[in-house]
Amino acid sequence: MYAMSRFQPEEWNDLAKSFQVGVFPLPNPTASFLVEDLRDGERCAAYLDRLTEALQSPSRLHTASLFAKRYAFIAVGPSIFAMTRYNKGLKVSLANAYLGPSEERRGMWPPQIYLDQVEVTEPEAGKREQWREDFVGSLFAGNITKLWRQLSAVARVPMPILWENTAVRLFSLYEKRLASGASEEERVRIEDDFAYLVNRAQGAVFGESQNPFVSLYGSEALADLSPTDGVRMRKTCCLYYQVSAQGEYCSACPRAK
Repeated sequence: MYAMSRFQPEEWNDLAKSFQVGVFPLPNPTASFLVEDLRDGERCAAYLDRLTEALQSPSRLHTASLFAKRYAFIAVGPSIFAMTRYNKGLKVSLANAYLGPSEERRGMWPPQIYLDQVEVTEPEAGKREQWREDFVGSLFAGNITKLWRQLSAVARVPMPILWENTAVRLFSLYEKRLASGASEEERVRIEDDFAYLVNRAQGAVFGESQNPFVSLYGSEALADLSPTDGVRMRKTCCLYYQVSAQGEYCSACPRAK
């Protein structure tokens, strides 16, 4: 079904630079922790409370929403980008990823993701669809959904907000970033992988009863493209405006609209 692989230097450099993925050794071990630690309710709540204070956020709920947007960028972003652009699977799991200060900023925000080892797979000939399903399942059902449920439990942030925070990152990746500089072969993969994620993938792949992206991609709120800036309007508000120093809204915020 799949074979072990590796990134070419230019591929890894692109992922590391674009999505701020780091590898061991950790630059600041005392300020870093295993992502799996957030599966523990007390540790998750304590981290969100420290982050709430650092961000001067109104509440744990607001902080959890902002954290989810960031985690989707640094965990989902490089994994899905590598799957579609390079046809390679980058393992980002709860048990092999750490969160810590970024190499550019030493504070708690924004966190960067660090892998204790870079594990890469690629599909065997004729078996890409099964490889893709397994890979997407390990990323979402095995990582994202488990973490979202914990955030929802300890911060009382609705799951629809967390999933739309994820969708915003995913849709932007396929509609803007991946298409840039893609070859014809890559464009075919882009279209097929995107259609799979937002339409064909079953709920079990995401650890949910239904595919959480189907309704978001097809809803009027999110599919309404702004004629001025081409931004998909969200259905839910991520609450960023209550944390922003200027009280500004995200460009896709339904409140701003």
